[in-house]
Amino acid sequence: MVKISKEAALEYHESGRPGKIEVKPTKPYRTQTDLSLAYSPGVAFPCLEIQANPNDAYKYTDKGNLVAVISNGTAVLGLGDIGALSGKPVMEGKGLLFKIYGGIDVFDIEVAEKDPEKFCEAVERIAPTFGGINLEDIKAPECFYIEERLKKSLDIPVMHDDQHGTAIISAAGLKNALEVNGKNISDVKIVVNGAGAAAISCTKLYEALGARRENIVMLDSKGVITSDRPNLTEQKKYFATDRRDIHTLEEAVKGADVFVGLSKGNVLTQDMVRSMADQPIVFALANPVPEISYEDAIASRPDVLMSTGRSDYPNQINNVIGFPYIFRGALDVHATAINEEMKLAAVHAIADLAKQPVPDIVNDVYQVNNLTFGPLYFIPKPVDPRLITEVSAAVAKAAIDSGVARCNITDWNEYKNHLREMLGQETKLTQKLYDTARRHPQRVVFAEGIHPTMLKAAVQAKAEGICHPILLGNDERIEKLANELDLKLDGIEIVNLRHDNQAERREHYAGILAKKRQRQGYTVEEANDKMFERNYFGMMMVETGEADAFITGLYTKYSNTIKVAKEVIGIRPEYNHFGTMHILNSKKGTFYLSDTLINRHPDKDGLVDIAKLSAMTVRFFNDTPNIAMLSYSNFGTDEGGSPCEVHKAVEEMQNTYPDLAIDGEMQVNFALDRKLRDSKYPFSRLNGKDVNTLVFPNLSSANGAYKLLQAIEPDIEIIGPIQMGLNKPIHFTDFESSVRDIVNVTAVAVIDAYVDKVKKKCKSIG
Repeated sequence: MVKISKEAALEYHESGRPGKIEVKPTKPYRTQTDLSLAYSPGVAFPCLEIQANPNDAYKYTDKGNLVAVISNGTAVLGLGDIGALSGKPVMEGKGLLFKIYGGIDVFDIEVAEKDPEKFCEAVERIAPTFGGINLEDIKAPECFYIEERLKKSLDIPVMHDDQHGTAIISAAGLKNALEVNGKNISDVKIVVNGAGAAAISCTKLYEALGARRENIVMLDSKGVITSDRPNLTEQKKYFATDRRDIHTLEEAVKGADVFVGLSKGNVLTQDMVRSMADQPIVFALANPVPEISYEDAIASRPDVLMSTGRSDYPNQINNVIGFPYIFRGALDVHATAINEEMKLAAVHAIADLAKQPVPDIVNDVYQVNNLTFGPLYFIPKPVDPRLITEVSAAVAKAAIDSGVARCNITDWNEYKNHLREMLGQETKLTQKLYDTARRHPQRVVFAEGIHPTMLKAAVQAKAEGICHPILLGNDERIEKLANELDLKLDGIEIVNLRHDNQAERREHYAGILAKKRQRQGYTVEEANDKMFERNYFGMMMVETGEADAFITGLYTKYSNTIKVAKEVIGIRPEYNHFGTMHILNSKKGTFYLSDTLINRHPDKDGLVDIAKLSAMTVRFFNDTPNIAMLSYSNFGTDEGGSPCEVHKAVEEMQNTYPDLAIDGEMQVNFALDRKLRDSKYPFSRLNGKDVNTLVFPNLSSANGAYKLLQAIEPDIEIIGPIQMGLNKPIHFTDFESSVRDIVNVTAVAVIDAYVDKVKKKCKSIG
């Protein structure tokens, strides 16, 4: 774990714009009309609608996506009562987590008031602004009263995350840990060290899961909480034990099945852990120093199931696994509360998620390959992208079923898709690609079977149901790598192209290639040598119909791959060039960029082919091409160099395809700003249209453009490169491509292969 220094933390918060959050407008504001709609006089109309129907605030304002993170600074992290203003960095941080994990907007509100009554009054006065209230860092026992009162007086969700967030995550962890060690929650003996807000809420939720109160022992700073102790709060009295034989932690944990620490560091010793029952569960959640270190707990006995609050050890109890998604689900149904049913739904959703196969992105972040349900993984990781769909949907459904939702959700698949789109995990285009590929899975050859990323992508593509993978490479090395990565190769064909059992196949392929290229100087002997190379062999599998599509590029230089593709597959007869396209999915829409990979300095004829291929490819994705041919000049202002070639290409395209929306040459700002373009160049064939397809004048500009956007806009999803113009579905990847990138290209290749088959079938029937 990286050590965080004071200097680094202060620099992080101070540098650039101070703090961690800002407010951004979500509507146009550049013109006088925009401002009149945003404020006076247009704003009066939604105001009157809300006056007539208060629930319309969810329709016309951000109320339904706005949470207040409210604190009085009396129990800030491990810092204690440092005051409202001093706690502001924490509240801003909580707002950051709400936004990045749940897509929820936050105003952090620091209230300088310790009196519970006055604090509640302040919150009640500002509550109409928000769709939910997240209480934060308020000390016990005042936090219990404050939450209960606000839950009764307000008609929006109120949750003190310090209590319920820890409770929900630890309850999910306890449920799964008990499944791992085969014990029943109604039978186990539980020791809870700590009696603050989090400890009380955790223990109540364990009870809701089936733990019996007579099996629970709770301790505070004075020792075991017994029923004969005077001056107990109502919360402590609820969990007071009638046992008189135990007073200390050492006595309490003897024979216990579960220890939950919400207290302070280094209070649980190795001897205490050894005195516990078989396969004990130890949740040492004090932070940053747990009640017992992970190393000491494991050293004390190997059968212990361990969780801490730290990210550098397995099974972290981290509130971020819960609160963004709980509020997300509550907000999306305009819930009036977060009730027990919703909290339990979150518990079960989180617990169930840990039993599902772990996405590659999670393994990559934690630099592991074998996260599977068991002693070292019974709680999902905070970066798991499925949390928003599984937990939010479960909470929303529980809100509807328990009667606290103001609106209903009927299509849960569509709701989950919406959540993925909102956080940029998936777009409608990728959903459509995957759905189409699943309906028509094809045989796809993955060239670099011994590359970890390619291997993972092939396994994931198989799991997604979008193709029947064929891996090229040494079978023993592939199987060894799969074991190391904990990947299942069931149903995946492996072809060791250099093995003796492939000799006849190599000779067959070589004969076909030599005959095809004999006028270009190919001999059978030379073709035979080529068949020991994965790109030649794999492309010949597609050329002969023994496979339907081919994916390559993680190891091989583009120039080499392009040469092989031209020799083996060839360019479609109606073109003299082929190219590639990258698709960019952004908040501003979907854009198609060509040619990003193949043609370095295309002349007029090359640009014409690229434009035609681009139009065809955009239609392939069921979109209408509106094409801007780009340059550094506009409409003939520079009569030499590449602008001249673009100008001539546009002229030919417009003459040949009079109905195609294409124009140029033009600068990219005019291409993407319709108002600017239409006012300056009203004669353009693109007048009144939003450009979605950009054809660049050369490879440097195209490649640089998409990589620049990829580097500075991490929220943009990029699909590609997508091959345009070869006779068969041969698709390339970048050497830095992720598993997701390759699976996306695989989906495109599958659809490409299927469409190709349909066209040939129709042609044969015709």
